[in-house]
Amino acid sequence: MALWPEEYEGFRDEARQMADALRGHYGSGASGEAPTDRAGRVRFMREGLAALETTSSAGAGEEIAGVPCRVFRPKLASRGTYVHFHGGAMMLGSPLMNDTANADLCERLGVTVISVDYRLAPEHPFPAGSDDCLAVSRWVLEHEDGPIVLGGESAGGYYAALTLLRIRDDLDAVRQISGVNLVFGVYDLSGTPTSRGARPSDVADLLEDSMFGFVNECYIPGRSLEDARDPAVSPLYADLAGLPPALFTVGSADHLLDDSLFMAVRWQAYGNEAELAVYPGCIHGFTAMPMELAKRANERIDVFLERALSKR
Repeated sequence: MALWPEEYEGFRDEARQMADALRGHYGSGASGEAPTDRAGRVRFMREGLAALETTSSAGAGEEIAGVPCRVFRPKLASRGTYVHFHGGAMMLGSPLMNDTANADLCERLGVTVISVDYRLAPEHPFPAGSDDCLAVSRWVLEHEDGPIVLGGESAGGYYAALTLLRIRDDLDAVRQISGVNLVFGVYDLSGTPTSRGARPSDVADLLEDSMFGFVNECYIPGRSLEDARDPAVSPLYADLAGLPPALFTVGSADHLLDDSLFMAVRWQAYGNEAELAVYPGCIHGFTAMPMELAKRANERIDVFLERALSKR
């Protein structure tokens, strides 16, 4: 079973060079010594991601269901709504990391984009962020017309999957969701082989093996690895029956490779439609990088979103 077209092999060198360049810029020690205490480490990482934030004039800050959001509305009638969840390990980042991309998506596809500024751990551990994502999604289900698609990157992929399951189980409204765009998400907080360092690639990833224990310490404090397999926490262990089509996008050098491999197969095993798109030599966050495989991945995401937004 081929995980990617043979043609993609020709782009491996570019992906490696991009990973090496980014590792040199953002890697350990690149911005000074990181603090070792929890609060200092979180603050240090937040400052690093804040440097990636931009503000698009096309977006507006709105409070939806008591949760701050960034909202983009097309000039003409909207084809539907894309509910977006940003990345950042459930404790970092904001919608502004995706502001330019979400503005472009709104204009390109003619879709309303609502990006949720959910509460962050460790100040607000599980389930605070999940509750915010569900609250906004509930409002969208009740107030927005047309197809609804959920999606996000990294922690955003996690929250998209978790929110979809809660829409099914808590709201009995999963039939209103026409698709879910899951981009290098984490679905097993107890740890997969690749998240623990057993990766089929020697390309330097932006994530590190030690990151995952720290995320759990902040996001689900006091829980053991066995506790982390609770389906309410790790959607890989959930009943996945009756879900809409999903696109899983991930790079083969990503620490979260296994999360997408395992989740996509389980999605299909429960009788749902799933596309698995793996890109050789690509690291975590690669879709935002100026290289050919990122272009191919984003084009495939657009095709998936077009199809989901065409459903009635």
